[in-house]
Amino acid sequence: MGGRVSAASAPGVPGAAGAPGVPGAAGASRARFRFDGRDVPFRPGQSVGAALWADGVRSWRLTRFGRRPRGLFCGIGVCFDCLVTVDGRADERACLVTARPGMDVRGAAGGEARGAAADEAADEAADEAADEAEDGAGHE
Repeated sequence: MGGRVSAASAPGVPGAAGAPGVPGAAGASRARFRFDGRDVPFRPGQSVGAALWADGVRSWRLTRFGRRPRGLFCGIGVCFDCLVTVDGRADERACLVTARPGMDVRGAAGGEARGAAADEAADEAADEAADEAEDGAGHE
């Protein structure tokens, strides 16, 4: 029983009293990096992809064919959906790059950051266009 630490008392654990970045806690200010021209806050040790997701950014690149939005998918570096340009280095996986203060991150397609609502609207529009193309190609 003696070695158990609760989240409420563990330093550095999200949600723990006194943890960095927890609103109302001592030292609550968070470091930031730039993403497509705007500041994104992050916690120490957080990946660029996790910081973007936590800040409401759901996609930051478009596929070559179909122009479908992409962002985090696997979150562990297996796929390549989360590609970004970091400090001028293209094709970095956002889920594997640890966020650092002042870094310059850009969406791989050079597009604007998008939220979940914009992603859903883009998905619906792409699905409708695909359905129309199938209907027009003589598919039944």
